Amino acid sequence: MSISVLLVEDDAAIRDMITFSLRQVGFTCEASKDAESGLEWLKNQQPDMILLDWMLPGIDGIEFIRRLRANEFLASIPVIMLTAKGESEDMVKGLSVGADDYINKPFSPPELIARIKAVLRRCRPMEDDDAQKLQMGELVMDTKSHRVSVNGERIELGPTEFRLLHFFMKNPERAYNRSQLLDFVWGDTVYIEERTVDVHIRRLRKALEPSGHDNLVQTVRGVGYRFYIFINGSGHFYKTGY
Repeated sequence: MSISVLLVEDDAAIRDMITFSLRQVGFTCEASKDAESGLEWLKNQQPDMILLDWMLPGIDGIEFIRRLRANEFLASIPVIMLTAKGESEDMVKGLSVGADDYINKPFSPPELIARIKAVLRRCRPMEDDDAQKLQMGELVMDTKSHRVSVNGERIELGPTEFRLLHFFMKNPERAYNRSQLLDFVWGDTVYIEERTVDVHIRRLRKALEPSGHDNLVQTVRGVGYRFYIFINGSGHFYKTGY
C-alpha cells in the first residue's frame, strides 16, 4: 500500500521538487500552497504523513500543528516541519507544539525520504506488541487503537509522545539517559539531537498534567528520565497487559 503524504508548502519550486521526488519512490502526494487549503483537504482525507512549511502566508505552520493536534481525528498524524529557520530555539518551538521531526532547508530528496520513513517506522501501530493494553492504575494505553485514557477520558498525544509513553510504561522504574531513549524510541537510522528528547518529555508531561499523572515521568538528575510507579493508601500503580 502506497504511503500518502500531504505537503503544505507555499514555494512553488520546492513544492514541485518534493512532489516529484516522493512520487518517484512510489508515495502519493497531495500538495497545498497554504494552511487553509491543507486543513480543508484534511476534512475528507487522512494521510500517513504531513510535510509542513513553517513560514506560510496567513495561518503559519505552528498554528497549523496546534489545530491538527487539537482535533481528535487528526491528532495522531505525524508531522515533519520544513523550514529555513535554523536556530536551536526554532527547532524547540516546532517540536514543542507537536512536530515529530524538523528538517532545515535546503535539504536533499534522499534525506527527506529517509526522515519520512524513519518517522513512520516509529509512529506505526504496534501490532506486534504482546499486550494490546498497558495500565498504570487509572492510566490506560491501548496500542491497537492508539488511544490513551484516564478513567475513560481520552488524553491527546502526538505520535512521538505516544511511543515515548509506551516505552516508559513497558519499562518502568528504570532510568534512561537521552541517548538510550533516542535509540529505543526514535531509532538510530537518522541523526536527531538529544535536546529533542527534552522537548517531547515536556509535551508528554503537559498532556498528562490535567489528570495528575505528569509526575510519573521523573527527571533523574545527572542521568535522564524514568517512569515512576508509586503505591499509596488508596491503591497502587502497576503494569499489566490484557
